[in-house]
Amino acid sequence: MNKFYFDEEEAKKSINFIEKFCTHTKGDLAGEPLLLEPFQKKIVGDLFGWKNSKTKLRKYKVALIQLPRKNGKTTLMAGLICYCLFSLKERGNELYAAAGDRGQAGIIFSIVSQMVLQNEHLSKRAKVFRNSIVNESKGNFFQAISSDSKTKHGFSAGIVVMDELHVQKNRDLYDTLLTSTGARAEPLFISITTSGYDKNSIGYEIYSYAKNVESNIIKDDSFYSCIFEADKEDDITLESTWKKANPCYGVSLKKEYMKRESQRAMDVPSYRNTFLRLHLNIWTDSYSSWLTSGEWDACYDSGFDYSTLEGKQCWGGIDLSTTRDISAVVLLFHENEKFIILPFFFIPKDNLKNRRDRDGVDYEMFVRDNHVIATEGNVIDYNVIKEKINELGNKYKIQSISYDRWNASMLVSSLIEDYGINMSPLGMGFVSQSAPTKELEKLILEKKIIHNNNPAANWMLSNVSLMEDPAGNIKISKQKSKSKIDFVAAMILALADFMSCESTESVYNHRGIITI
Repeated sequence: MNKFYFDEEEAKKSINFIEKFCTHTKGDLAGEPLLLEPFQKKIVGDLFGWKNSKTKLRKYKVALIQLPRKNGKTTLMAGLICYCLFSLKERGNELYAAAGDRGQAGIIFSIVSQMVLQNEHLSKRAKVFRNSIVNESKGNFFQAISSDSKTKHGFSAGIVVMDELHVQKNRDLYDTLLTSTGARAEPLFISITTSGYDKNSIGYEIYSYAKNVESNIIKDDSFYSCIFEADKEDDITLESTWKKANPCYGVSLKKEYMKRESQRAMDVPSYRNTFLRLHLNIWTDSYSSWLTSGEWDACYDSGFDYSTLEGKQCWGGIDLSTTRDISAVVLLFHENEKFIILPFFFIPKDNLKNRRDRDGVDYEMFVRDNHVIATEGNVIDYNVIKEKINELGNKYKIQSISYDRWNASMLVSSLIEDYGINMSPLGMGFVSQSAPTKELEKLILEKKIIHNNNPAANWMLSNVSLMEDPAGNIKISKQKSKSKIDFVAAMILALADFMSCESTESVYNHRGIITI
């Protein structure tokens, strides 16, 4: 006798319930029956139809559903929760929608609430409260819970749907809810997610476990997975790749949209990993490559006359390294819809050879050819930087200089007190850095940046990778620990300063100053 069997009647019961009683809650289909796509029917049928031949209990206890965006996984899970809330034999069931934060956890809860309220049959059998839905006749209830909840203990969960597993900050909520199902005869713990980039996360751990189960490396009859994904080597511009990863392609996901997004991923380096994760369901690294040397080289204008900048306004960025490393000052000019970049670098004179051997770059040549200024001693003389900035301030109209507020020094205070230079602090986190970084990338790709081909600057730009947070914000990072990216950091700070000034001015230009 086979260890497991498929209960076709039970599978059909679950599918029919969702299609008969559950509805779409938003968009053009709002209020219409939730008719399942073939792959959705298979998921629901598999979860509720496969049984243990000896115990007659459901085969699957834990599941991973990993799909790209716009493939209806959240709506499907809402329908599945409705079915469990009203139709499972076990009474006194606790059902939870779980996520990393309250907002995400509330999404499924809101959809389930609307499904119940939109159906006369369901609304008569349950009471919908602000934070819970109760089926009193069965003693079942459903509620949302998040990682930031004050307490996550004392549960006896029967059904759990954990949303967007890839953004879970740690495994605490996952482990707490999973272990809470131990007292149930037929628990079901479902994780739904897209792919992510943090390969040290609980999301990647469960994904890897699922792949090992699929490959029979791990034997676990109680674990179910449904993963739609492209392969890393697939051509992201091909329709066959889009279809491979997106079972709702042509239904909720349109060809025109995928064509546009895939082209954007080809054209915009910082968006490529986002596209791979969200639309092709491919796990990426936390780092992504940024610009190519060719894209930066194309912005070099050998015929530009830098003497024409004298007396013109500009914005500055300063990235102060440790006193033993290279520091950068960048001036940014805005002329004829283009931005001219003028960099200056400073390094301690002593031990240049040792630094060359350490970093694999010829600092001695940089200094000899006047691309980098060497200060006396084995630490940077900040007075040299100070006097250079004062010299530049007498030559150009420096509006302000932006600096890393977490790396402020006596130099910043001295520039303000001695020379009256406007200094603007800026954070170096994702939120502060994302907008100017994306804008700089855009300007370079559009060849709206002009640079003077300083080899130290070119080298530093080649060292840059991008990091991305779950919200899609980006910031620059080193490819290797020994790499230097001070020039790029200072350039972003200068551009951020310019953007801030432009934003402030545009408000007043368009609406004037409001007085009260």
